[in-house]
Amino acid sequence: QFQLAASGGGSVQDGGSLRPSCVASGWHVRAYCMGWFRQVPGKLREGVAAIDKNNNTYYGPSVKGRFTISKDNAKNTLYLQMNSLKTEDTAMYYCAAAGASLWGVHMLTSYYYNYWGQGTQVAVSS
Repeated sequence: QFQLAASGGGSVQDGGSLRPSCVASGWHVRAYCMGWFRQVPGKLREGVAAIDKNNNTYYGPSVKGRFTISKDNAKNTLYLQMNSLKTEDTAMYYCAAAGASLWGVHMLTSYYYNYWGQGTQVAVSS
């Protein structure tokens, strides 16, 4: 059974950093395209960052240069290093895995992702 468990969100002030993580079980992170998405109540889920099985990465324009996605194959874990956080980064963050290879903007399209974690809340205050 494929499962994703996200944690590591929290509350920080504007300019701070967080590093959510997502542990996979039942399969291996190296075999899939994996991504982080975020959602604010009343808005559509937004693709934040993604990494494919060859470690190619893709970032949304609002986070590029501030966030870094990575994975640790030995720990079967996906990470999102979030620096220079802004109040507009406040959201529920979800990790996800796609059951097929993805390229370019499709890597940040939630439609193509089959497996989802439960989410971890990030709150940034001014």
